[in-house]
Amino acid sequence: MNEQPSKIYLLPNLMTAGNLFCGFTATLKILEGALLQASNPDAAGDLFHAAIWFVLGAFVFDFLDGRLARLGGHESPFGREFDSLADIVSFGLAPALMVYRVVLQEFPRACWIIAFIYLACGALRLARFNSMGVKNEGANHQNTFTGFPIPAAAGLIASITLFLLWLAEGEHRLGNWRFVLPPLLLFLSFMMFSRFEYPSFKAVNWKTKKSIPRFLIIILVLIFTVLNYEWMPAVLFLAYLLYGVLRPWLSREWRREIEEEIGEEPPAESVEQSR
Repeated sequence: MNEQPSKIYLLPNLMTAGNLFCGFTATLKILEGALLQASNPDAAGDLFHAAIWFVLGAFVFDFLDGRLARLGGHESPFGREFDSLADIVSFGLAPALMVYRVVLQEFPRACWIIAFIYLACGALRLARFNSMGVKNEGANHQNTFTGFPIPAAAGLIASITLFLLWLAEGEHRLGNWRFVLPPLLLFLSFMMFSRFEYPSFKAVNWKTKKSIPRFLIIILVLIFTVLNYEWMPAVLFLAYLLYGVLRPWLSREWRREIEEEIGEEPPAESVEQSR
């Protein structure tokens, strides 16, 4: 019997292509900034700043592609593989290269090793996610990830870098605060393979129902984030990181109440996922 070719669905894979475009462009901006760093620090700072926004843009595209696929029932092995290949560029290579270039001058060898560890851990996590997806194909989607997801790790790195640039008051230099970034890469490399569980947001889609007060709270948080874009994304990503650490100590009722607020309903027993 001939194998059926894997189907390619337009809208979800367009979102994944947008993710890949943002990751590729972020990488180019970082490399261009590296070339200008010695001769024109201000222009280099602007390019690094632009790279941060492209990484955050990749996060938005990554959030949308899965929702569109599930909304239309268009999930496929091709989409899963394409998504992971885009993720390793946008959420593995680009953040690692960003931190490497920012801290390179002081610790070239150590920073190279740290950046590679993060990239390797991200690639291993995505490979594990895909292998488990093949094993559990056809099973119902679970509501939690085991370990910190790599898109959120990249979003945290980018948003904290954006926050540090804001603290520098437009000088386009991070100062001594940039030395928090290499330890952050190592910590996130560990968290990606930790046993902490995080809500996957897979239940959130265009059909998710909310009461009017909850809907208004979500809208207010979004507006507040847009108005305070310099630091609010870092707060949201840090809150997500800390929630997974604190989650085991919360009662089942507290977890259900919190996660129902974001459209999730914790299963009786969660199954490991690795995205």
